[in-house]
This record gives sequence, structure tokens and C-alpha cells, in this order.
Amino acid sequence: MIQVDNLSKTFTLHNQGGSVIPVLSGASFAVAPGECAALTGESGAGKSTVMRILYGNYIAQGGSVRIDDVILTEAEPRAVLALRRETLGYVSQFLRVVPRVPTLEVVAEPLLSLGMPEEAAFDRARDLLTRLRIPQTLWSLSPSTFSGGEQQRVNIARGFAHRYPVLLLDEPTASLDPLNRETVLELIEEAKAGGVAIVGIFHDTHTRDRVADREIDVSIFAPSTS
Repeated sequence: MIQVDNLSKTFTLHNQGGSVIPVLSGASFAVAPGECAALTGESGAGKSTVMRILYGNYIAQGGSVRIDDVILTEAEPRAVLALRRETLGYVSQFLRVVPRVPTLEVVAEPLLSLGMPEEAAFDRARDLLTRLRIPQTLWSLSPSTFSGGEQQRVNIARGFAHRYPVLLLDEPTASLDPLNRETVLELIEEAKAGGVAIVGIFHDTHTRDRVADREIDVSIFAPSTS
């Protein structure tokens, strides 16, 4: 489901004389359906950069990324948006929503955008919000007013609403109490059992040990300084 070949990435600091900072060189790995691969490495190794390239937010300087049957590194913007809508889910550390949109609609939106009937989409949203212990009294409110932990749970519910074949998870259990962390781990395990290919960043070793089938040490893809 995910194939990364010889990926390289640099950043150009235009406000510092155009200095070029190499971040990745020769990154190659694959992730199969039903597998969870954890990106590891010290802070600054490039884990978040890899995730953003996989989601199409960053442009790679070299190499290729294939998600399902789409070569992401060559895809037109319209194809990238379609991939995100149908195939590629992403749970980031931050919830970004349009103000004043009710929480129930925020969670159901990925399903509605695919044409799922409203009743089924909202039923799925209610089920996830209940599992993640978001009180029903909050469902009609915008999550922008919620606490950090509540926003993260809404973010997770939205990310798992559609059964994406590929999921990118960036610290999905950050800011969560043990009970809700357990629920998220169960959601990840259910997704794996359903054949979802997952790439995740898990700084919590308990979470990583439980859900990850293997680790990809991003630091081995650091450019040579010689």
C-alpha cells in the first residue's frame, strides 16, 4: 500500500541567504496492508518530514512515493486531493476546523464528502464520539472551544470515521488519559485487522510496542556530512 524509494528532501532558508539544509537522503521502505510501521529517531531526525511527504504537504527533491496505485510524487493536485478523500487518512497532533461547525458534523464530514447518506454518516460519528467519551452535550458545539484532550479525541474520531486503506498517525495518543489512550489503541488494532496500512510516530513506548509491527529508524536516512 505504501512504497517509498530513494526519497530525498532539502529545505532552503530564503531568509538566511538561501542556505540549503539536507534532511533526508535515500529513504526507502514499504508498508503492507494490515501492517503498522513506526517512524523512530531522535528529535530532528526527519520523522515529521517523512509524514508530510507521505501526505503530499511537502515536495520531495528526489525519489518516489506510491500510495496504493497513485505515484504521489508525480500526482497533480486534484489527484492528491482525491487520494486524501478516498484512500489516505491523516491524524495530526492538531485539530484544524472551521469555527462554529458542530463537532458531530466535523467527524461526519469525511463520510459525507464521499457521498455516504447523512443518517449513516452521523451514526458512525456518534459511535466514535461515544467510544472516545466526548459527552453528547458537546456534539452540537464547535470543537474549537474544547480542551486539548477533547480536541485530540475529536481529531481521532474524524480520522477514523472513514475506513481509509492507509492511515498516517502523528502522536495519536498525545494529551490523552489512560482510558482514552486504550480506546485509541483498540481503534488502531481494529484498523490493522481490517487490512489498513499504517505509518505512525509514537513517542510513547507502550503505544509503539503494542501496535507497531516494526520500526523504521529515520536517522539512517540522514544525508552524509562528509
